[in-house]
Amino acid sequence: MDIRRKKELLEMYKHRRPEMGVISYCCKETGEAFLGISTDTKADFNSTTVKLNARMHPNKRLQELWNQYGQEGFELSVIKVLKYEDPNEDHTEELEKLREQCFAADPNARRIWR
Repeated sequence: MDIRRKKELLEMYKHRRPEMGVISYCCKETGEAFLGISTDTKADFNSTTVKLNARMHPNKRLQELWNQYGQEGFELSVIKVLKYEDPNEDHTEELEKLREQCFAADPNARRIWR
């Protein structure tokens, strides 16, 4: 790959707009939902799933259900999407408000990450 192409790809990466929002891992068998905020939903689904498959996720209940039912026993979804302008700004506060709205709608839901 030539230098010009590398620079072009780097610029594209710097200016990408990842989907931000509230992600959910819902156990189909028990109905338990685990919610998390995400600044890049695709990356966070991947990261969380890798940890669960490696049996190294810090959320013990989520890990227990994953071990029992496997990936096919869960529905993974983005339940709220944050609309934003600047991907370089810190959107944590807005994402936490979205997650709180989701917790209000489902009081039995838990956090993915402690």
